[in-house]
Amino acid sequence: MRIDKYLWCTRYCKTRSIATNACKKGHVKINNQVVKPSRDVYATDKIEFRKDQVKYQLQVNDLPESRVGAKLVNLYVTDVTPKDAFDAKELLKYSKEYYRKKGVGRPTKKDRRDIDDFYDTPEEDI
Repeated sequence: MRIDKYLWCTRYCKTRSIATNACKKGHVKINNQVVKPSRDVYATDKIEFRKDQVKYQLQVNDLPESRVGAKLVNLYVTDVTPKDAFDAKELLKYSKEYYRKKGVGRPTKKDRRDIDDFYDTPEEDI
């Protein structure tokens, strides 16, 4: 079975064209070798797949006939991705969420409230 079809069948890619593009960009490796989308996958192969800035490490158990349900994916692939890879993704999500470049766009409602609170605080006479 082709690697792009395998990634689609095991639900790591939403469409086959996304899996094909990932292979063409060099985000997919089989046994530490960058592969083309037409490369065949066999049982006991080790796949490294980069998606959303996480390097998934997969162990091929068996080849499915066609796309499988989410509950049956574990029969065909074992995910051996270290937990650290997912932790880095969480940190990246938080850093993007709270960071906005200075002078870009209008202030959000929260920014506006913070500015109003800053100017409305009474000055203490000392």
